[in-house]
Amino acid sequence: MPGSGSYFHLHMISDSTGETLITVARAVAAQYANVTPVEHVYPLVRSQKQLDRVLAEIEEAPGIVLFTLLEKDLVERLESKCREINIPSLSIIGPVMQLFRAYLGRETTQRVGAQHTLNADYFKRIDALNYTMMHDDGQHVEGLEDADIVLVGVSRTSKTPTSIYLANRGVRTANVPLVPGIPIPPQLETLKNPLVVSLHASPERLVQVRQNRLLGMGAKASEDAYTDRQAVTEEVLFSRKLSAKYDWPLLDVTRRSIEETAAAVMKLYADRQRQRM
Repeated sequence: MPGSGSYFHLHMISDSTGETLITVARAVAAQYANVTPVEHVYPLVRSQKQLDRVLAEIEEAPGIVLFTLLEKDLVERLESKCREINIPSLSIIGPVMQLFRAYLGRETTQRVGAQHTLNADYFKRIDALNYTMMHDDGQHVEGLEDADIVLVGVSRTSKTPTSIYLANRGVRTANVPLVPGIPIPPQLETLKNPLVVSLHASPERLVQVRQNRLLGMGAKASEDAYTDRQAVTEEVLFSRKLSAKYDWPLLDVTRRSIEETAAAVMKLYADRQRQRM
């Protein structure tokens, strides 16, 4: 492999924001634990002059080239240059567009950044984000009935990042902490519309995450209940008992990434929606 053997250059060229490229590239790169991509991201490349700068950087640091360009002249020039310097290039959306074209029997509209158009889905995501930020960490519990999903769990079970991830997909998500000795909000006991999902993790994982958080904040990993193994175990048991009492589905996040947790929550939500139909 070209380079030092521990890294490689990854060039991502887009005529829009580059989000699609970055998502796909990182998903694949994550499968190679022993090599690290040096990312070069070039968004909003829509002219030959802009492409000139990109090609100069590719030639200076050869590597894999991925792109989502729609302008035919730009694509041809980029691919020609990659062949000339003998490096691989691939259009991420090209094969998918060909499949659509073959099945639908019609050409594309060639609209750059069409997925980012300010349509109803866009405003739905903004509304969900606003709702989620207002209802983070047990705030404004009087509005919980307006949620699609309510996440509950003890501290450091990824409630907030999972909520934001779901909101980015247009799902109104609130989250409420479960704290031993503190009664849950009465609104949480009577919810009819939202799906309530209880996130939990192993005590060992929670202790580790909490200690790392304290260190990250510049505080010493104390021996109080927040990081005490026995106290954390009791928190987990408290959370499980509440979940059983109110029939909240349990989701173990011990070994899940935020994306995996969100996907599992969405599956529970979709299953519930189907049951209600």
